Amino acid sequence: MAMLSERQTEIIDTSIEIIANKGIQGLTIKNLAKEIGISEPAIYRHFSSKSDILIHILDNFKQMASFMGDMMQSNSSPALDKIEFMFSRIIEIFMETPSYLSVIFSEEIFKNNETLQQKVVEIMNHNEATIEQIIKQGQENGEIRDDIDGISLALIVMGSLRFKVKQWDLRNTNSGLQEEGQNLIENLKKLLQPINQ
Repeated sequence: MAMLSERQTEIIDTSIEIIANKGIQGLTIKNLAKEIGISEPAIYRHFSSKSDILIHILDNFKQMASFMGDMMQSNSSPALDKIEFMFSRIIEIFMETPSYLSVIFSEEIFKNNETLQQKVVEIMNHNEATIEQIIKQGQENGEIRDDIDGISLALIVMGSLRFKVKQWDLRNTNSGLQEEGQNLIENLKKLLQPINQ
């Protein structure tokens, strides 16, 4: 994917803010132009449509997921440490940019557009595959319980994070996010440890 210009990055960041505050229906080229303080034609010089902007937003999230997956693959730490690192990094990202909360785990807002829905599915599959791979490796190394299959454990781990993120999003505040996130991580690690430990 080509590097985005400074203006394109501003348009994407502002779009995410608008979605977070007003929902997907609030994201219009008119609202976007007004929020940034430029004309509507100026937006169209950078993106061909609202869908084009949304595709770029999802591509950014996909790049983040790919980067995280690659990092985990090249990391030789124990499986539980990898999962803790991944979760901690995701929580940090949400604390730095709370508006991501309203977009990254709100797949339903993209349901009416097949292209966008496909991109969301790719991101979800990538994240799931990363967690599954970490768990499978951990089971082979005796670091993670093997009395439950890796796919089910990955689902439990991902589902817990997603549910917690949804709670934060609905509360409309990220206060307590770090403590609650750390508590969730610690409990998931206990759940994943081999039962004889």
